[in-house]
Amino acid sequence: MKKITLFLFIAVSAMSLFSCKKSDDAGYTCTTCTATPEALLANNASSKGIYKGVLIGSTGTIKFDILNNGSTITAVMVIDGTTVNLTSAIAWVGGQHYIAPFTGTMNGSPVSITFDVNSDGGAPVITSASVPGHASIQFTLLKETSTALIEAFEGTYHTTLPEDGTFNILLSRAIQLWGGVARENGETENDDIDGSINGSNQLISDGNVIGTLSGDKITGSFVDGNGKTVTINGKRTL
Repeated sequence: MKKITLFLFIAVSAMSLFSCKKSDDAGYTCTTCTATPEALLANNASSKGIYKGVLIGSTGTIKFDILNNGSTITAVMVIDGTTVNLTSAIAWVGGQHYIAPFTGTMNGSPVSITFDVNSDGGAPVITSASVPGHASIQFTLLKETSTALIEAFEGTYHTTLPEDGTFNILLSRAIQLWGGVARENGETENDDIDGSINGSNQLISDGNVIGTLSGDKITGSFVDGNGKTVTINGKRTL
């Protein structure tokens, strides 16, 4: 799987918390999403902790819990609305690179996803994945810290080319960065996308505003380098 490093988490002294209350402007609230980081301070510089991701090749999210607050090593993947619970029997050892297959079942068929992360929690990646019916699945992962909540948004895009596809991103309002992947419907190759979030909650990419973050929803319309109008819509799901 392609290793994607979107941005480097740095220590931040304070975090602006946001509310998940309903808003007329947002029009959508993720009622199952957390408003504060689940990751513990003790795990910020360790491979222990919480890792969140988006997947493409269909659409969905994944969350790994590596001994964050207890003795369990588990993951939960939601793909096309189906929840898949995963576990690993590989023991965690402090100060060492952690790589482990996570296994479970989906609709009675086996699922295996191999998670790989550096000893300090850096560069989390899925090195291999076997998910029934999803041969071209790919993941983007980030480590959550105690000061930087990671949110996952699933969405779609449409262009006047015309072209339609999936637009899934991870973001942190605390450090004002975002990144993820887009894929045209029916294709297997991804476009990596990333950028910053300004003080007006606008998503910026290559100096251009591509969308606005309002509560748990992202909407936007912009003209790409080929002169085509691109419209994006996304909702927070993790």
